[in-house]
Formats: sequence, structure tokens, C-alpha cells
Amino acid sequence: MVDPDYAWRKIVASVTPLPSAPRAYDQCLFHYLAQPVLADRDIPAADRSAMDGYAVHADDVASAPASLRVVGEVAAGSPAQPVLAPGECVRIFTGANVPPDADAVVMVEDTEATAGDAVTILNPVSRGRNILRRGENARRGAILLRSGVLLDATALAVCAAAGCADPRVHARPRITVITTGAELKAPSETVGIHEIRDSNGPMLTAAIAEQGFGSAVWICVPDDHAKLLASLRRALEDHDVVLVTGGVSVGKYDLVPDIIREAGATVHYHGVAMKPGKPQLFATVENGRCIFGLPGNPLSVLTGFHEFALPTLRYLAGCPEADCHRLLRLPLFAGVTTRGRQRHYLLGRLAHTGAGTVVDPVANAGSADLVAGSRADGMIIVPAGTSDIPAGTCVDFRPWRLL
Repeated sequence: MVDPDYAWRKIVASVTPLPSAPRAYDQCLFHYLAQPVLADRDIPAADRSAMDGYAVHADDVASAPASLRVVGEVAAGSPAQPVLAPGECVRIFTGANVPPDADAVVMVEDTEATAGDAVTILNPVSRGRNILRRGENARRGAILLRSGVLLDATALAVCAAAGCADPRVHARPRITVITTGAELKAPSETVGIHEIRDSNGPMLTAAIAEQGFGSAVWICVPDDHAKLLASLRRALEDHDVVLVTGGVSVGKYDLVPDIIREAGATVHYHGVAMKPGKPQLFATVENGRCIFGLPGNPLSVLTGFHEFALPTLRYLAGCPEADCHRLLRLPLFAGVTTRGRQRHYLLGRLAHTGAGTVVDPVANAGSADLVAGSRADGMIIVPAGTSDIPAGTCVDFRPWRLL
């Protein structure tokens, strides 16, 4: 039996991030950067107007109202660089380059059109007002995105803005989910009172996709030694991670640990001091591919997935180790009590109050209570040896969804 922190350290010591390669930026959503993205020029590349209005000499409008002659116009994307003499201004639009002689922009709301080619500036403006200076956001060569950054919509926009059309990113792990048990039937099947529909398979494949790892292969195998061994070997041929649910404890029909060893894998731990999910298992094969044995009850599956399997998927995909576990620190809406010396994971839902966000414990009837799990947003983590935590105490909360 190992503690959860030891289990994670063992995982990190046993696996390495997957290779990286350049990839078209529009195919990089939810990939992790393998090398930084640098600014290919100053951002912005020139002084630009932050407003629709008029580019002026600030001294010309220091005693506003003042009438100025309009000698040109510059729109966003225009290369025009009109020259301003004293008493003159240029009509300018948001994002346009500021003429070299102008040192401020008066927003159009502070002007009044007059006859002919003149405009009245109603209020004075200070030098530099409403101008985005060249390089204000970043200088050429500056690091815009560091290695290990997850490429979400905003990060991909930065790649595009910097001309990084093919960022170097890590491959994402290929994943197989194997659910086991003679009692399991497909969700579409009619079941007897001695049978259950397989919910772990749909739950894990959905969680994997929800976290940005694409589609996982899902197969359901009965408690048959030969079929389980053949399925595991096939999965390890072309997948980086195999998640097996059920059959990992020490009962008569818990075949998975011996089958994993027979498949040539090294078991690094089997049993973690946690509740739910004590009979966790982690193993690797020589080619670096890894296997997670998860218990059969749904809440135990979710706990093992979010504590060990999902952080490993992130690590393999290039996420820095320190960022692999997502964690919130929130006050408890109601107190909790636990028994036993192991680390406990309790269902919790996020609640938004006038004082801020809190985590509210969700009552459940045990690790098979999937219905209660559907009401939760994640798990409250209760440290080993802690029995009572009163309401209002800040606790660690492991969210199940991307935040």
C-alpha cells in the first residue's frame, strides 16, 4: 500500500513526455507547446490609434476648443503617412498607424464637425493619449508563449498573430479504455437484475474527450483470462495508455493484475491509501506505454482517473509536472467528517454565494452512487489523518471539468 503522493512520484519516474513535431496551428487545439513562441516583430509594429477620432499635435488643442484643418485620413491597414503642420489634423480609425508628426489622438466623441475641411476639438488632450505605442505589448524576440503552455483559443490566436503557423507541439497520447466484468451489458441492452449497463466506458471516453485528448477506443471484455489478455496485448500494440476498469482487487474474479504481468508489464504499485479507489494499479511495459488498473465502482473510477490517469495523460502530452494536477482552494459551505487514516475524496459541487464561490459537499451512498456523482463538480480532498473539517475552512478541491 502506498500513499497518493508516492504513487504520483512513481508514475512521473516511469514515463516520459511523447515526442514533438511542428503542426499546423489550426490543428493544435489542446496540444502542449514543446518550444516557445517568439514575437517575430514588435507588437504592435507601429504606433497605432486606440480610438476612432483625429490624430493631432497636443499643443494645438491645449487651449480647446480649437479648430483644426483636416488634411487626410488613415484607416486600419492603410500605409498612408500624411504630414501634419501646426493647426492640422488627420481623421484616424482604431488600429490605424498614427502619422509620424502626431503625438495624440482625440476620440471622435470630443469633436464637432464644422463646415468645409475643419473640425472643432472640444477638449484638450495630453501627449500620447489614445495611442498604443510600438512594442507596448511585446518586443521582437520576446517569449510570447512558453514551452508547456496548453494551446487554447487565446494561445492559438497569439501563434497566429506572431506568424507561428506551425508551432512545435507534443503528440497527444493514444488511449484505450477496457471495461471488464461478466455483469456488464451495453447501454442499449435489456438487463436482468443480476446485470448492469456499462457506465464506466462511456464515462471515461467522455472525460478523456472533455479534457482535450480526443477520442479513446473503448472495449468491454468479460471476466475471461484469455480474452482479457488478448485485448490488453492488442491495445498495447498501438496505444500509449490503457485504462482498465474492474477486476483489480484480490477477489476470485479479479484477474487484471496477473494478466497485466503476463502481458509483460512491470507493476509499480497496487493499492493506494485513499478512499474511494484503494485498489489502484499502475504498470508500464518496455516501450514506455502504461496501464492503469482502476476499480469497478464509478466514483472510484472517477477518483483514480482524475488523481492519476488524467495527470499522466497531461504529462505525456507535454504539460509541466507542476501543472498536471488542477486544484482550487475554496471554503467549505458545510462541514465534513471522515473516518480512517487514509486520504479521503468527497464529492463536492461549486456554489456561488454573495461572498464568493464555495464548495458544497454532496451526500452519496458509496462509491457505486453514480447518480450522486452526476451532481458533483469534483472532489474535496481531505488529508490523511483528518477527521473533521468545519464549514468555512478552506480545502483543496479537484475539479472534474476544465475551468
